Amino acid sequence: MKVFLTGANGVMGRSAATALLEAGHDVVGLVRTAEAARVVADLGVEPWFGDLYDETALAAGMLGCDAVVNFATKVPVGATSVSYAQFRSHDRLRVAGTRIAAQAACRASVGRFVQQSVSFIYADHGEEIVDEDSPTAVSRFSEPVVVSETHVRNATLAGLDGVVLRFGLIVGPDPHSAWLLKRARAGRPVGVGAREAWCHVVHPEDVGTAAAAALGAPAGTYNVGAEPLRRGELADTYAHAVGRREGVLHHRLVQRSVGHKIEWLSRSQRVSSERFQAATGWQPRHPKAVPEWFDDLVRV
Repeated sequence: MKVFLTGANGVMGRSAATALLEAGHDVVGLVRTAEAARVVADLGVEPWFGDLYDETALAAGMLGCDAVVNFATKVPVGATSVSYAQFRSHDRLRVAGTRIAAQAACRASVGRFVQQSVSFIYADHGEEIVDEDSPTAVSRFSEPVVVSETHVRNATLAGLDGVVLRFGLIVGPDPHSAWLLKRARAGRPVGVGAREAWCHVVHPEDVGTAAAAALGAPAGTYNVGAEPLRRGELADTYAHAVGRREGVLHHRLVQRSVGHKIEWLSRSQRVSSERFQAATGWQPRHPKAVPEWFDDLVRV
């Protein structure tokens, strides 16, 4: 297949590009700068200069492509991740960017559209297994995610094969994990919620392999990630990677002070990826979060 990839020079995009190329696909990567073009070209991707908000330029780049993988993101790193202002650019990518990219794909007669999403939008389900039919709970921060998924469903009704991948929290060699490791090394909190609550994570490499697998999945929505683990276990994983005995979560009083901003990141979500595995044969190369996920960051 020939695949048009947005966010090609980002963490998710580079992972997707690598996996798609390994699977034998040709990849055209959307870029805005010469530096980004060099990054994707070094991977073996054909750069396409354009803007995610320019439907005409997108459609031109998508001509002749069999699929679009929309992995454009701009997630704030560190403490700014709970700021409305810092999230505006990212929210715009989800709301307006997804709509325009899907419209461009239809205009270019592309057959398949793969959209990245997140599993944080599920409601708190305690100890219950969470699958794609489990109820979601929309908040101010999660609303743009729901809107982006709606754009894909609308495009599917218009004839596009839309696939939504609800990824867990990206954990491993990425900027946010690097920031959390620094906090863990200093004995500072690295997570929110209760230690016994469940969370869903995914290694960056598995983001890419899932994108490649999604090219053969039936249209629909799928959860993608490693085995769910307790939030306390994830905090301990960060701590063990930097030589500490136990990870620390934010005190509940601190969580209450910014509760409406982080509530969706503290829910208990024991998310299963079985439906995606059954539909595509995909298996995570990194099935369980362990300190070794951070080896590249710790050595720096």
